[in-house]
Amino acid sequence: MDTIPLSLLFSILLLLIILSGCFSSSETALMTLNRYRLRHLSRSGHRGAHRAERLLQRPDRLIGIILLGNNFVNIAASSVATLIALRLGGEAALAAATGLLTLTILIFAEVAPKTLAALRPERVAFPAALVLGPLLKMLYPLVWLTNTLANGLLRLLGVSPTDGPQSALSREELRTVVNEAGAMIPQRHQGMLLSILDLDQATVEDIMIPRNEVAGIDLEDDWERIRQMVIDSEYRRLPVWDGGIDHLRGILPVRRVLAAMLEGDLDREQLVAQLQEPYFIPEGTRLHVQMRNFQVQRRRLGLVLDEYGEIVGLATLDDILEEIVGDFTTDPAELISDIQAEDDGTYLAAGSASVRELKRLLNWQLPADGPKTLNGLILEKLETIPEPGTSMLIDQHPVTVLQTEENRVKVARVAPRVRSRR
Repeated sequence: MDTIPLSLLFSILLLLIILSGCFSSSETALMTLNRYRLRHLSRSGHRGAHRAERLLQRPDRLIGIILLGNNFVNIAASSVATLIALRLGGEAALAAATGLLTLTILIFAEVAPKTLAALRPERVAFPAALVLGPLLKMLYPLVWLTNTLANGLLRLLGVSPTDGPQSALSREELRTVVNEAGAMIPQRHQGMLLSILDLDQATVEDIMIPRNEVAGIDLEDDWERIRQMVIDSEYRRLPVWDGGIDHLRGILPVRRVLAAMLEGDLDREQLVAQLQEPYFIPEGTRLHVQMRNFQVQRRRLGLVLDEYGEIVGLATLDDILEEIVGDFTTDPAELISDIQAEDDGTYLAAGSASVRELKRLLNWQLPADGPKTLNGLILEKLETIPEPGTSMLIDQHPVTVLQTEENRVKVARVAPRVRSRR
């Protein structure tokens, strides 16, 4: 060893420190790769991503080869540093060499490379995978022996080495991913994605039109009134009944009879002959299930039934789609909402306003299985029919009844949340 020039020893030491930094950075980079982006790049034909994905399929082997290499070069660097210290200052220089080498490895082979790898994982991981793959094949017997002993120790501790982290995202994790996508996903698209995630938490009852607000044709009315209703209808389908919605006869496709109605070539019997069979929906059906049912049944409208078989409302495919993309309108000025913002920061809300919409707009924390409308919420809160001017707190929001009609709240004012005093 005394015949080896000091310049060569320093060169070897420098090379070993560089190799140590490469092993350290490759470990951090490969373990911090975004698994979903990696899978996407691999399926897109990116060779570096494909190699990295293959290595990550067995993380125990990957960590084994990295740590074997890292420990080998660190021990070799320590031995070379000892030789250099003995050549330069004898045994008295050993302590100084140990401290200096520790600091050098800590800065240049650990902290700096790992920080770089954490900030730029793909730029480090893909080239590293090109080297680690063949190295793993060359040293596989040693890696296998090391992993066998380590995995045996893990099994003694009740840990299975094959139980890796679950790659599937839960609904809440996916919601976080969408919220943190930032400029990568436009805000409107983020809202649509989040609405899709909420479909399986809402039922048809949440979005249906209550039975007292369902527009339809009563065959007991005089023919001129029926004719005018068909001509003026803004809907493509209308329920038809005899004396009330509980005596439903069918669904009228308005477009099919409109031309004949305008020309006066349609009478009551011919109108009845054009009716389609009604389609019924249980009120507890989840929205994502019902959207699929509409698609399978080739329907766009259904009557909602309660547990007793009574009609409680009407739901359409458009209602479900509006839960995802928002209200449909050709002119924003024509859109009449059940909830109107006022200049003073309060909201005027109709009694029929959806609690789901209020929860989204005002961030109310209310149970999903409670009342579906603001009127139902107020009645549940007061346990009586309120008079105009009655006020209450709902989730720390002051709510004042402004107008009632028959046995229900017609309009109420909702004020901003009251901050609790401590």
